[in-house]
Formats: sequence, structure tokens, C-alpha cells
Amino acid sequence: MLRLTFFVLLVYIIVPGLAVTHEDFKTCTQSGFCKRNRDLADKAFATGKSWTSPYTLTPDALKFDSGVLTGVVRKDVVSGEDVELPIVMSFYESGAARVVIDEEKRMAGLIELRHDSKANKKRYDEAWKWATDGELELSESAIFRQDHPGPGYSLMNYGPNDRFSAILHHSPFEVEFQIDGKTHIHLNSRGLLNLEHWRPKGSGEALGEDESTWWEETFAKFTDSKPRGPESVAVDVEFPGYNHVFGIPEHADQISLRETRGGPGNHEEPYRLYNSDVFEYELNSPMSLYGAIPYMQAHRFGSTVGVFWLNAAETWIDIVKEHDSNDKQTSTHWISESGRIDLFIFLGDTPKDIGQAYGKVTGYPQLPPQFAIGYHQCRWNYMSDEDVKTVDATFDKYQIPYDAIWLDIEYTDERKYFTWHPLRFPSPKDMQEQLMESERKLVVLIDPHIKKESGYFVSDELRSKGLAVLNKDNEIYDGSCWPGLSNWIDAFNPATAAWWNTLHKYDRYKGSLSNLFIENDMGEPSVFHGPELTMPRDNIHHGNWEHRDVHNLNGLTIINATFQALLDREANTRPFLLTRSFYSGSQRMTAMWTGDNQAKWEHLAISLPMILTNGIAGFPFAGADVGGFFDDPDVHLLTRWYQAGIWYPFFRAHSHLDTKRREPYLIQEPYRTYIIRALRLRYQLLPAWYTAFHEASINGMPIVRPQYYIFPKDEEGFAIDDQLWLGGTGILAKPVVEDTDSTEVYLAGEEKYYDYFDFTIYSPGKTHSIEAPMEKIPMFIKGGHIIPRRDRPRRSSALMRSDPFTLIVTLTKDGTAEGSLYFDDGESYDYEEGAYIHRQLLFHDRVLSSVDIGARGRQTDKFLKKIENITVERIVLIDPPPELKNTQTVKILEEGSGSEYDAPLAYYEVDEGKADYVVVKKPNMRIGSTWQIKF
Repeated sequence: MLRLTFFVLLVYIIVPGLAVTHEDFKTCTQSGFCKRNRDLADKAFATGKSWTSPYTLTPDALKFDSGVLTGVVRKDVVSGEDVELPIVMSFYESGAARVVIDEEKRMAGLIELRHDSKANKKRYDEAWKWATDGELELSESAIFRQDHPGPGYSLMNYGPNDRFSAILHHSPFEVEFQIDGKTHIHLNSRGLLNLEHWRPKGSGEALGEDESTWWEETFAKFTDSKPRGPESVAVDVEFPGYNHVFGIPEHADQISLRETRGGPGNHEEPYRLYNSDVFEYELNSPMSLYGAIPYMQAHRFGSTVGVFWLNAAETWIDIVKEHDSNDKQTSTHWISESGRIDLFIFLGDTPKDIGQAYGKVTGYPQLPPQFAIGYHQCRWNYMSDEDVKTVDATFDKYQIPYDAIWLDIEYTDERKYFTWHPLRFPSPKDMQEQLMESERKLVVLIDPHIKKESGYFVSDELRSKGLAVLNKDNEIYDGSCWPGLSNWIDAFNPATAAWWNTLHKYDRYKGSLSNLFIENDMGEPSVFHGPELTMPRDNIHHGNWEHRDVHNLNGLTIINATFQALLDREANTRPFLLTRSFYSGSQRMTAMWTGDNQAKWEHLAISLPMILTNGIAGFPFAGADVGGFFDDPDVHLLTRWYQAGIWYPFFRAHSHLDTKRREPYLIQEPYRTYIIRALRLRYQLLPAWYTAFHEASINGMPIVRPQYYIFPKDEEGFAIDDQLWLGGTGILAKPVVEDTDSTEVYLAGEEKYYDYFDFTIYSPGKTHSIEAPMEKIPMFIKGGHIIPRRDRPRRSSALMRSDPFTLIVTLTKDGTAEGSLYFDDGESYDYEEGAYIHRQLLFHDRVLSSVDIGARGRQTDKFLKKIENITVERIVLIDPPPELKNTQTVKILEEGSGSEYDAPLAYYEVDEGKADYVVVKKPNMRIGSTWQIKF
């Protein structure tokens, strides 16, 4: 304990202050390439209509074959020969289109590097290998037309029913992407396309250009050598007719992105994507945080479109909106330090269309093990294996459900990963075996920085095998992080991933059992004394790529290696993995959380738009530290945070080493009871949650959805980000995120809404003021839905596996309802061979039915046999047809029984303002069979 106390004191000396320090992070003005491109935009705006882009498309060089159009864009250089920029446009069966522009000289390696650098001479062209999920199928029906719709233009027709088209302007080069003949995305309409071509040092000065940040750049005390010179890429992307754009996480901001050129309520700085370790980040800010997904969605009445800027370097995005009601549009300006222009275009009618198209490019979210969507109990740190066992037992004493307990860095021997502290954790297997008794899991922290220490087997192997990140002089890079002096694994190297894999095996990670899973933190990468708290941009990775080229991908490469290691450790067990740093594609392997938040009401409130934004951007398995990581919440804030946290797809309580212990059983009454009720509600609805996770895994839909996803034609709801929908269940939650006992909720559409708990009726189409005392979770069910749940409280989700189901039914005005249930073993990949059920639940003409919508496989019959005793034990029909008042039974016909049988029905009349309801008790249909109930 003396050593620990010393370390905690030391942390405050060696780690940057525990609040965001703006001086640690660049603004656009301090980032040379961002300033140059923003100045270009200012010049274009000031010049007005006389501004002409220097980029033209050579029509004679255009060639089209099997969905791919190739050609050359020429850059008119004031002095010297034009620069040739090869362009490749690909059109896919999914309806997506891709535009890639590179630089011929760099592609051929015909440039000179300064500082005797060993860096790769090319522009980085391998981001797609990490971010995308396999090869997309090229369109066989796409048609190319030269000189159409007239001279100076070319036309591509593509997409479903040939609804999409791309009009290429030759001079200056522009591309209009259209749906049914109307432009929805316009590239280079403002003439801001800029690809900084290679030229010898001094060539800019001859033309009076400022080269001060071209060849090296100093920020704070750090100087970045730039051996390839200036190489930024940029283009403007306009969304005609759109006033709302979403996405580009991670930022602590609202979901409808703000303008970035100043003005009331707007930002002065562009949104930045540069994965950063930011302590106590500020809110309502365009500052970069821990992850980067350069995907933006634009939505309006009747259509949704999107763009994906496939670039892993530091990126800035300006947003400008025209608010004239007759000519709404949003103009964006995308700027990256290096790499090539690689842009995907998605056109469609709804947010679902665009999310599905984006998912086909970068992959859909994983279907995680079921325990991962339960409650996770964590803090920095549980200080011994006995501490863990005591917490576990006390949860049971108070009958509080949870699925995983976590260990932060203190479990290790002197911050050496893959080790256990010999005094505090002498019996790790005993600890894990106790957790197994309740089928609970242990999650431990393993970071990508490795303590530099001779005799530590991981450090010795990392260095001797040549698998570490190098500095600009091609020597192993030394930096500081939690262990002190450290080296970083270079997971871009396949050999590193193979070695990392071996470290997770039981014979090497001694003391680990099959219920141990992993958190990869600090993957930005976080370097305590590095430039902007990360590693230098001129560091060298596998393939001689500079760190500047791949920075935002770094965390993805680490979780990719760890995911494969966990999968190989237990081949038929779905891994669970958590990351703080992420990029497009991370959703295929991991969950994320929003990092170092604070125990403040404002941080509780911002968690909702942050998580919703991640879902919009294709990474919905997201959460925030319940209770706040820093500081101590009072009981009101903590209670409300749990009531909100049950709506996070990733639901974990976590806190800093200096905070007071706040396990739910330590909280004073009545707040303890309120928190336990919230936790049990999460577990009650796990069937609905798991079904929503499954849907995300097959079509990319967010797990919790913003208002505009549910009502894409209701403009009043487009910017709402403080209420959310659970998948397609019809459940609307409005967490209370202020210290108040009332709130307002907007109930859109034409169907009634019902309070989830007491069936109070709310009329649609307006905003309601709701009483919300501390014990109340504002939560509603929209008419027309069927919700599966499990009502028996258990200690963990795995102990619920054989429990019966309850179905909650609300009807539309027409007396119909629908829902779905996906169910498998929650652990293995057997579902890929048919070991699951997927049922569509329908209510029509006073008949409730269950229909099989799954696909059979080799293990279907075996699974159905395994679950044959799992039944529906109760059905609750809210606001039933009044004629059911005189009905005492319902008739049930179950597949295989051959005859009908009756089950008792009870009709309950309630107070005015609340809906009557009926309950069918013990209908006892098998959950995996086809059946009908006639009311």
C-alpha cells in the first residue's frame, strides 16, 4: 500500500493535469496544413464566382470497365508542368460509389526524402485493409456515357433500378451525385479540392509562398520533421437541400452537427479527428477525443445520404449551412494531413438504407456474448483478489444482478501486463472460479505500451523480435505511460499480431481462465510526455509508414490483434473486448466507452448524444462511465445516471482511484432501491436488447436510435438527442439528466403512447410535460409493438437462460402489433450453423402469432431440442378491444400439438387516463415453436 500511495502521488506529477489543457492540443491555426486549406477556402469565398479550381478531368483518358472508371485529373500549377493525379471511381452493386485520387510521382516513388528518412515515399494507401470488411461487389449494370448530358460532362448511371447517377464536370473537375435526377452530394462545387503535390524544398518560396510549415513544424517543445514535405489532401462536399448532418465521432457535442465558422451557438474551430487522450474533456466542443470515424450522414424529409472519408491521418472538417428556407444546404470541407483522397458516397431514402450501405463497406457490429450487454461493475481499482470476491458476494447478498467485474492496472506486477501482483492477487484462479459459480466474468486491462525492463518476458520478446514502433532514426521508440519508460507494440506488423496472440494463451498468461476477457485502453496511442500526449508523427511503423499516416488506425490494429487472440484462445467462444481508441471498422470486434468523463450533470446529459452519434456512425456498442470517472456524484446524480445508463448499449459503472467506493449496495436508501430497480429493468429487457444487437449485426441499425431514425419525415424531431429508442421495440426512454423531478418528452407520430409501468395513456404528435420523481424512469411504449422480456430476477444473465418469457403487446389504432425475438446460446458461434431462433411476433384480427423467420442449419434441431422447455408464461395486452371484458379464456394452437387448448384470461379495468389491460397466464407455448392465440 505504501508503494501504491507513492505511485498515486507520482501520477499527479508525471501525468498532465486532470483537466483538459488546451495548450496541449493544436487548433487549426496551429496545424499548418489545416490553416493552409482553410486559407484557401477563405480566398475562394472572397473571390466569389470568379474563383476557379485548378483541377480538370482529362476526358480522353477516361476508361470504363466492369463498374470501374479510371482517368486522370490534372492540377494546373502556376509555374512548371501540370501535376497528374490518377483517379479511380468504383460503383458497387450495393449502390455505394468510391472516388480515389492519388499522386503519380509519389505512387512511382519519384520523390526525394529529407533528413535521411526511411519513410515510405508513397501516399498511405492501406487504410482500406483495416477499415473495410472484404471486397465489395462491383456493379455489372452501371453504364458510362461520355459527353453526356453534353460537351464537358460525363455520366455514370448506377444503383438500384438505375436511380443513382454521377455527373462528372470536366473543367473544373466536379462530381454531382444524384437520386432520380436531383443532386444530393456535390464534390468540389466550391473549388476547394487540394492535393499538395511533391516539389523540391524552396520551390514555393520562389513563388512567394510561405514554406514555414512545409518541411518541419514545431508545436510546444516538439519539432516534427516532415521528410516528404507538404502532402495534405482536401475537398469540399456539399449537401444541397440538407440542413442536418450527423456523425464524425468522437466529440462531446450534440448529434446535429454545428457550423464551424463562428456565429451564435456555432464553433469557431473545425471538428477535429485525431485520436487523443484528453483528461476531463470539455463539452459542446469540436475538439478531438479518443476515437475517429470520418463518416457523415445528411438527412432531410424523404432522403438520407452519407460520405465516408477513408483517411487515417489527422483530419479537420468545416461545416457551413445556408439557412434560407428556399435554398437549404450544408457545405463541408474535409482536410487531412497526408494520405490520398479516398471517399465513399452513399445515396438512399432512409437512415437505415445509408447505415446498411456503410456497414457493407466497413462491416456490421459484432454479435457479442450475452453477458457483455449485462451490467459491468468496475473501478480503478479493486485492490486484491479478496476485494473482488467480497464485492461479488455482496452483490449476491443484496440480490443485485451483474455480469462482469473489472480490474484496472493495479492488478499487475508493477504495470507489467500479462502478470499478477504477487501480494494483492496471489490466487487469480480462485477469484475467477468464484465468479464462475454465478457464471460471471472478469475483465482485465492490457494496454499496448510495454514496460521497458530487462527480464520482463514481454519486453524482452518485443524488443528482440523487432516488433516495436520505431522513431524517425529507425530505433525503438521510448516514451512514458503508466509503467514509466515504455515501448509500443506495432500491431500494423502481422508478425506482431501473431506474437501478441501467443501472450493470451493460458500457458503464457498464467492465472487466466476462460471467463477472463480484455480491455485495451490508451490505444490512441497515449504517451504522457509526447507531442499532444501521443507519439511523434515521424515515428515509423511496419511498411515504413510514418505515424502521421496511420495515427487514427492505431487503436484498431491493437483490438484486431487482441480479438483474434481471444478467438484463438477459445475458438467457439465469442470474445468480449473494450477499447477507448477506435476507427471505422472497430465495430466488428469491440465495444467502446466515452472516456474520462466527470461526475457532473452536464456529463450525464452529453453521454446521450455521444452514444447516439456513435450508433449513427456504425459503432453502436457504446457506453459512458456511469456515475462519472472523476469526482464523487451525490446520490441524486448517481441514481439518475444509473437510470440513464441502463439505456447505454455498453453499461458499465467506473470511477477513478481517488473516488469514494460507490457500488450500488453502498448507497443509502431509498436511492439504493431505485438503482436496483433500474438494474433489474435492464435485465428484464435483455431479450429485447439482445434482439436489437442481433439486428445491428445483420444490417447496421443502431441499437439505441435517435428520433429521426424512427420518424424520418418529422422535421421537428431531427435534432432531438435527449431521448432514445431501444431498437425496433417501440420503447422510448427519456432519461432525466438534470437535478429535477419533471421532464419533457416529444411523442411523435399518430399512435398512442403508454407509460411502461402504469399504462398511463399519452396522445401523439406533441410534447408532454412528465412528472419524474427520483424513483421514476420516464419510459413509454408506442402503440403497435410486441416486446419480449424475462421477469424473474437472477444474479447474472447466464442464470436466466432457461427462464420463461413474457410478451407485452400494445396495439395500433387498427388493432395490430408486431415485434421480434432473436435468441441463441449467448456464448458460441453455433448460431452460424442454425443454433438460434428468430421469431416474428404479430397481432392481427385479434390473433397473436409467432412465425419462424430464421434460416435452418446443421444445428437447428439440436438447439430446438435444448430449449424445448422454455415457454411463454405470460402475455400482457395493453388497451385491449373492449369486447374482451366478457372473455375469460383464449384459444391456443401450437405447432405439433394438433389441437387447440384454452388458457385463462383476466381483464383489468383501471383508473381514468390509464389503459385497461388483459393478462393471459400460463399459456405455456414453447418459445421456439410456431403458435397462434385467438383472443
